[in-house]
Amino acid sequence: MHELLKEQCYRANMKLPALDLVIYTFGNVSVVDRENGIFAIKPSGVPYNDLQVDDMVILDFDNNILEGKMRPSSDTKTHAYLYETWETIGSISHTHSTYSVAWAQAQMDIPIFGTTHADHLTSDIPCTPPMRDELIEGDYEHNTGIQIMECFKDRQLDPAEVEMVLIGNHGPFTWGANAEKAVYNSKVLEELAKMAYLTVQINGKAPRLKDALINKHYQRKHGTGSYYGQK
Repeated sequence: MHELLKEQCYRANMKLPALDLVIYTFGNVSVVDRENGIFAIKPSGVPYNDLQVDDMVILDFDNNILEGKMRPSSDTKTHAYLYETWETIGSISHTHSTYSVAWAQAQMDIPIFGTTHADHLTSDIPCTPPMRDELIEGDYEHNTGIQIMECFKDRQLDPAEVEMVLIGNHGPFTWGANAEKAVYNSKVLEELAKMAYLTVQINGKAPRLKDALINKHYQRKHGTGSYYGQK
């Protein structure tokens, strides 16, 4: 019934191991259909090599399963909450990629050290505080969405501009207008995390990229007068 949505979701999920962002059953991607108020997501605990298009699970934003024989990802409620909260996003990707998780476990933002980072966003990549005990004891996956939303609200960040976050002690979530962009952001985040880690190893006092270079690199790619790429 929702073959196109399931196909998009399947293909996005299969990109995660292809890009070396996941191993075994780690991670998941979901894709939303705003017109019908539904989304597709990877089933829980199924190895990527075994995944089929028809395994993708279709749910509404209240986490009711509308189509699918398997249990959806254990992170489903996080995805549903973000879709309801941020109406501009079309897909969400969650991995446990090594360098991104390392920064999350260190409970540290990823500093904007260089122009590669500035090509994608003008701020450090935020890391939320560890989840509060009352949220852990409640509806954990739903509250992970709250944890992300609170971080962006407290820091006055726009999820349309900063399309990635680290959950303290957990790992990365990224999103985008579509599945291709959400997965792209997962790979970019992992590479920025790796570059930042190596930078700190080489020079523990490495300075943050200066504002002039941040603005130049972001604007030439995303600004009104951007000239990166082809018309």
